[in-house]
Parts: sequence; structure tokens; C-alpha cells
Amino acid sequence: MNRLEQTILKNLIYNDDYSRKVLPFIKSEYFTDLTEKTVFNEVTEFINKYKNLPTHESLVINFTESKTLSEDQVRDSISLLNELTDNKNDPTEKQWLIEQTEKFCQDKAIYNAIMESVSILDDKQHKKSKGEIPGLLSDALGVSFDSSVGHDYIQDSSDRYDFYHKTEARIKFDLDMFNKITKGGLPIKTLNIALAGTGVGKSLFMCHVAASCLAQGHNVLYITLEMAEEKIAERIDANLLNIDMQELHTISKNDYDRKFDVLRNKTHGKLIIKEYPTAAASTLHFKSLLNELHLKKNFKPHIIFVDYLNICSSARIKPGASVNSYSYIKAIAEELRGLAVEFAVPVVSATQTTRSGFTNTDPGLEDTSESFGLPATADFMFALISTEELEQLNQIMVKQLKNRFGDPNHYKRFVVGIDRSKMRLYDAEPTAQQGIADSGQNDEPINTFGNRERKFNSKFEGIKV
Repeated sequence: MNRLEQTILKNLIYNDDYSRKVLPFIKSEYFTDLTEKTVFNEVTEFINKYKNLPTHESLVINFTESKTLSEDQVRDSISLLNELTDNKNDPTEKQWLIEQTEKFCQDKAIYNAIMESVSILDDKQHKKSKGEIPGLLSDALGVSFDSSVGHDYIQDSSDRYDFYHKTEARIKFDLDMFNKITKGGLPIKTLNIALAGTGVGKSLFMCHVAASCLAQGHNVLYITLEMAEEKIAERIDANLLNIDMQELHTISKNDYDRKFDVLRNKTHGKLIIKEYPTAAASTLHFKSLLNELHLKKNFKPHIIFVDYLNICSSARIKPGASVNSYSYIKAIAEELRGLAVEFAVPVVSATQTTRSGFTNTDPGLEDTSESFGLPATADFMFALISTEELEQLNQIMVKQLKNRFGDPNHYKRFVVGIDRSKMRLYDAEPTAQQGIADSGQNDEPINTFGNRERKFNSKFEGIKV
């Protein structure tokens, strides 16, 4: 015996440790030989049903009594099984075999993905579309054996300590207060939501943060379902080129090119703006776009903006389906967060307030329009509040609503400067935070009665350090 497939089959039957480790990752289609595939399917079915390795006798009986196999298939399967049993005592180095099995699965997955891709291209009636080809290849390239079966609280304490002191990859803001409340910026694999009424500044906020990320050298993907690509680019031009929105339409070509050349030399990042029709695109479209950008432009975003969540469509719920807005918007939020996890980026989006929340100067999570399932899914959520008094001061107030990165009651409310003509936000003077309830002027949070928050003892207060 010298074929790897037969060595794998032999150890699946007679090596318990090996079988438990690799069986979840091996698929029937990886075996090209029909007899080997038949034996593999029988072994897998037995293990899944009885949670133990099969014996030679049990497999022979199952083959003999099978009503789906022909006589030739039964004879060939038993013959291969006898050959495997005769050689079951031949030693095989465990780690080598695991590594070879992983490589075998990777090679077969890539081969099968390529063949299926060719089939999609050749067959116009194929159930899958050309846009799914990058996903097939990506999944095949991602095949690997994951040995983790969970975190052992006692045994893995050292790993946990290292995690506590590990510097997490984050996308920083250019606004100090946002960096404070997020502990240094937005972590990857998170969904971050701005809540505001119509005209308050949802798109302005996202355009400003997108411009800031680009200026820092990050790759930015801005998906818009509300405004045209050129309108978003116009706002980012005003922000980065320090030009009034109205002046953009009167500036000379030479002056514009000169300013843009300065910008081009300052950043190494890229910004892609992609427009979709309102309510006509879901995360399936976004994934296809990401795969195309990677293949055609070698572009991988560090952060994704979706303007905005409520006018996306769901990838799981068909348009026109009889479903309430709570479930529909929650599904979209879950899909966007799944996109953030799959591509290891922060996703930033926005949502509208309810009609009552539009005039409310102290909005809460309950003022989220259409679905309370959205704040339940988001990692970080904050409200943008504008009043006539704040407008006169060129300020906008931010109120934390939910924060998985820190305490939402610390720096719960604060103001930032706003220049609407240049679509820009900026740090307000420290004195601007004075007089704001929960402004974070003190290091310790205060309770609703104005007293210092009482510290509580741990239930394990008997543990001495």
C-alpha cells in the first residue's frame, strides 16, 4: 500500500485519535476512486451514528446488506477493506500523516473548485453564477485543520493574560473623544452604527471618517445606496482638499489638480466608492464586489462604510416576503456584522431615528427606527444630536448608546466641532465639554444623582493579591 488515500482510510478505521482530528475536514468528493469513496462514506456514516470506530466485521455486514450498492461495488469495497485490515499494523507517523491529510484536502478542494468554476463558465444553465467563482476559490484556499475545541479557563490562563496585553488592530479616528470611548479606534470584525435624524449628519460623519482613514493610509470601501458616487466623492473632496462645497464648482482645473497632487503624495491608501440602487443590494452583492476588487485591482479594504443600513436588502429574506420590519432590519444588521467578521474589517453604517426621536434632544436605543434588533446586534452605537443652539456654535453632540469596547457611561455625552461647508468634523475645545451632563470631565463616572459611583466588591473578595 502506497497510496495516500488508502493510508487515510486505514487510519480512519483503526486510529481513533487521528480519526477524531481529521474526519470533520475530509469530504467524500475528495476521493476520485469510486470504491474508496464508498468505503469512506460507510465509515463516516458509522462513526456519525455510533460515535465509535467501526470494526472490520460491522463494515463487511453493512456492505453485504446494502440495498444501494451493486454486487460489483460490494465485492470491491470488501476487497479494499480486507486489504486495509491486512496492513492495519503498519506504523505511520501521526503528525506526518495529519500534515499530509491536510495537504490532500487542500489540493483536492482547490482542484474541485477549479473544475466547478470551469463548469460554471461553460454551462450557461448552471445553477451558480460567475460572480460566485471567487468565493469558491477563496473557500478552497481557506481549507485547513483547526485543532481548537474551546478555551480551557484554567489551563489557558497564560494565553488569556497574553490576550489582555495584546495590542489589538484598530482603525483610529482623527477625533480624540471617539478614540477615548473606543479605547483607540474601531476594532476589526465589528458593526458600528450612527443614529441620527434626517439632515443631522449621518453621511457627513461617515464621509469624514472615510476621509480620515484614507489620510492615514488605509484602504477604504464606501458603499452608497442613497447618493451617487460622485456626490460622496464631492464631500470627501471638500474634506480632504479643504475646499468649500460651493467652491468645488468654481475652482479652476489647475488649482484642483495642484491640490489633489499634494493629497496624492500624502497618502498611500485607496478609496473605492461603489453605488447600488436603493434597497437593491445585500451582503451577497458586497461580497461579490470585494472579491472582484481583490482580483481586478488587488484591493483589500481595511474598513467598509455602508450608507446606510436601513436601505440595504437582506441576503436571507426575499423582497416582498411577509416579514415585519424588526426581523428584516435585524437580519440586515446580522449579515453586515457577518461581513465584518468574514473579511476582518470594521463596518460603519447608520440608521434613522423614529419620528419622535427626530425632535428628541436626548435620544436612546428605543428611538431606533424600524427595528430594535439593530442595536441588539451592533457593537458600538451612538447618536448624533443637533439643535439650533449647537448649530450656532458649529457643534454637534454625540451620545453613546451602546459600547462593547468600553463603559458607555464614561464620556457618555460630548460635543465635536462641525464645518458643514467642508463636510468636516474636528475636536472641540475642552471648555466646550463643560456644563454637559456626563461630559466625562471627571475620571470617575457619576450616577444619576450626581454622587460618585459607589465601588462594589467582587464576589471573590476573599482572593488576596
